[in-house]
Amino acid sequence: MAESGPESREENWERGVIEKLARSALDEQRKARNWGIFFKSLTFIYLFVILFAAFGWLRGHETPLPGDHTALVELSGVISADSQASADSINQGLQEAFENKGTRGVILRINSPGGSPVQAGTINTEIRRLRDKHPQILLYAVIEDICASGGYYVAAAADQIYVDKASIVGSIGVLMDGFGFTGTMEKLGVERRLLTAGKNKGFLDPFSPMDAAQKDYARKMLAEIHQQFIDVVREGRGKRLKESPETFSGLMWTGQRSIDLGLADALGSVDYVAREIIKAENIVDFTPHENLAERFAKRFGAAMGEALVRTTGSVAPIR
Repeated sequence: MAESGPESREENWERGVIEKLARSALDEQRKARNWGIFFKSLTFIYLFVILFAAFGWLRGHETPLPGDHTALVELSGVISADSQASADSINQGLQEAFENKGTRGVILRINSPGGSPVQAGTINTEIRRLRDKHPQILLYAVIEDICASGGYYVAAAADQIYVDKASIVGSIGVLMDGFGFTGTMEKLGVERRLLTAGKNKGFLDPFSPMDAAQKDYARKMLAEIHQQFIDVVREGRGKRLKESPETFSGLMWTGQRSIDLGLADALGSVDYVAREIIKAENIVDFTPHENLAERFAKRFGAAMGEALVRTTGSVAPIR
């Protein structure tokens, strides 16, 4: 039997190392290929769902619209750009409602504590535009639990406002709130280091003492927005409004009291208005809702982004 010399052992060792490196390289290539296939598949499925959503192929079965009907659009929750009560969403529903041939009247059902004056103002403007464009179709605001602040900003554009006797209506005012932590920081020995270019860039900074000039400016800005709100209410309610020193003070009233003050017209529910006022009992909901495909696409897109972050460990910054 031949003896294994030093050269033979070294050769076997090198061969073993090369084989391990080769197997390791092949394993890495296989993993990379599998990940590539995985993400390509995810991308394909994502694009497939988006395509279906665009064409509405994954929408639920829609019941054919009746000939004559009352169109319903629901404004529920805080009015903001990123909510279901955004101007984009509500205006889309209102446009479809007014433009449908079978619509005999439109009900905007409101249950909102308010929100963005910009979003509320945009909805108000669109309601008035649609009313001018379709003078034969009236819009009725029906208030449920609450219609305050931005909610009433929207309702003021309606032809008539109906409430429940226990609804909460009003809060015609504007606020800007926050907190001041200067005393707490002093007790904790925390020093605020705020550097700005522009003397008002740190406007009403909660970690700095209140600046009298900035406070005065904020009050003037709020007063300007408040006056815009007042003008909208006066224009919308006209001679029906019975003004008093409290009307625009930010107070809220029950639905029954709001009728006495001219902030609302009468008691009535959605069914009552459709049946007795519009004379079209069939109610068709035009409120925009995300369909199955849209919800899946959003969640799937978020899941893909999270998976990429976990895989790569970083995300390129937005420039």
